[in-house]
Amino acid sequence: MFGNITAVSKNFATVMIASNVSDDILNLNVVFEDNNKKILGEVEEINGNTVNITFLGEFHEGKFFSGIIRKPSLSAKVRVINNDELGELVGAKDDKTMTLGLSPLYNDYPIKVDIDKMWSNHSAFFGNTGSGKTYGVTRVVQNLFSMPDKIPFNSNIFIFNNTDEYDNAFKNINSINVNYNYKIYRTSSDATENIVKLPLWLLNVDDYANILDVTAYSQLSVIEKTLSLVSAFAREDEESKKYKNHLIAKAIVSVLYSNQVSARIRDQIFTILEDCHTEELNLDVEVPGVGYTREFRKCFDIDSQGQFVERILITEYIKKFVDNETKWNEDYVPIFYTLDQLEVALNFALISEGLLLNEKSYAEGTALKVKLHTINNSTNSRFFNYDKFVTMNEFITDLIMVGNDKRAQIINFVLDDIDDRFAKSLVKVYSRLLFRFSKSLDDRGSMPIHIMLEEAHRYVQRDTDLDILGYNIFERIAKEGRKFGLVLDLITQRPTELSETVISQCSNFLIFKITHPSDLEYIRKMVPNISADVIEKQKSLQAGTCVAFGNMMKIPMIVKMQIADPPPTSANASVYNKWMIEWKK
Repeated sequence: MFGNITAVSKNFATVMIASNVSDDILNLNVVFEDNNKKILGEVEEINGNTVNITFLGEFHEGKFFSGIIRKPSLSAKVRVINNDELGELVGAKDDKTMTLGLSPLYNDYPIKVDIDKMWSNHSAFFGNTGSGKTYGVTRVVQNLFSMPDKIPFNSNIFIFNNTDEYDNAFKNINSINVNYNYKIYRTSSDATENIVKLPLWLLNVDDYANILDVTAYSQLSVIEKTLSLVSAFAREDEESKKYKNHLIAKAIVSVLYSNQVSARIRDQIFTILEDCHTEELNLDVEVPGVGYTREFRKCFDIDSQGQFVERILITEYIKKFVDNETKWNEDYVPIFYTLDQLEVALNFALISEGLLLNEKSYAEGTALKVKLHTINNSTNSRFFNYDKFVTMNEFITDLIMVGNDKRAQIINFVLDDIDDRFAKSLVKVYSRLLFRFSKSLDDRGSMPIHIMLEEAHRYVQRDTDLDILGYNIFERIAKEGRKFGLVLDLITQRPTELSETVISQCSNFLIFKITHPSDLEYIRKMVPNISADVIEKQKSLQAGTCVAFGNMMKIPMIVKMQIADPPPTSANASVYNKWMIEWKK
């Protein structure tokens, strides 16, 4: 088949071929035998009776090593790769490998990958709509759970998607093995069980910043103050009541002695007492004077001199509640609380920070207040109605447990019936909780977790987190997660919309057919070690076929994914079946 070598350049050799050789040899792997050297190459281009063969690496004592030190001589013999060499390239069948797919170039020869090299690294699945991307992802997971001798009983795969397309593929996974279980959480308005829920007390300042759409750095201090207050107020003991009175009284005093007209002072004090009030401090409380009592709101009537008629009475009553001697404990301690209690704490945080006297800060604080109130009075509030106090470990355990004695290996979050912005916030919060949990384990990496993001471009973006929080949770997981066993799988048809930092940290790539020029250019620039040849290969791929490369592969290879069984419900709607009816004149 292959004749003499006519030229050797920096990256490839030109080789004569027989005239009756078909175009089927394109992308075929060949070996240059030159004395004791065996150099692997790939047929990249056919020009009449010659082919250009790119150098990929060398075989030493049956093992393949990427890259070459010396090129073959013109006298080297060229032949097609044999079965032993092919087996070395596509992975041996052993306990630590799984089937990725089949090689269409070698009569559907099974392509094996090392489980650690694939599942211990961040991965990216790119492909146009209709390229077989979702089917491919499904098949990869199904292959993992279909291993004959070992079962991934302790796996933890968290899928986040805006549709339930994976439900059909995984809901009966225990039919493969009775030890497997699948669990689905929903955000849809008609869901009655397994509703997505987050314990408020496990969320930190950064989590609330995402949920409340923080836009200014100053808002973080308000959230931090809110959490310290809700922790104190939720105890509902005598000390917390005194603390509330102290905060209200201090806020009123600061306004009362501000350099403003009486009408403005009254309006601000009324605002304080409308938002924050206790039994002792509210607009309707009866304030005792000498021989009489007066309703607190009436004390702020303004006389003809522009002064409050009961200024002395107000001052004496308020100062009774100011307690500057007590050292109030503002350390945040996780404790059960509700959205209603969080709203109260936020209102107190706004007055305790003195924001009423700063228009810009007050406007930013009010934005938090409006957002929280909107959530608390909408259907989204049910996502935070956790019915009992749980620790972080208990929360993660609740997520994966099915009943009292079984665990789920695949946990599917279907984020439908909510807007994209809120969905992104939820995914970020869950990812941050999983990251904190993974870091907290005494035995580092003892519970590997995969976060699989379908439509990843909806979540993994360069957004305001970098400016406000100083980091993006997905970028942090991409950089540090693997050390703690937390791994990202990104599935998208729009790689250009993904964070460049996250893409740069991916070690494995399965690229299905992509045709958009900007996406191709982005992949060429951002994906580590990708070659122009790989880019060209994926342009002509059939649906369900991808180019796979990275840590899990010794060389980039075209992989035909087997049909997912059962398949995800990701196919296009059948217009013909829905539109057409039988009709006769």
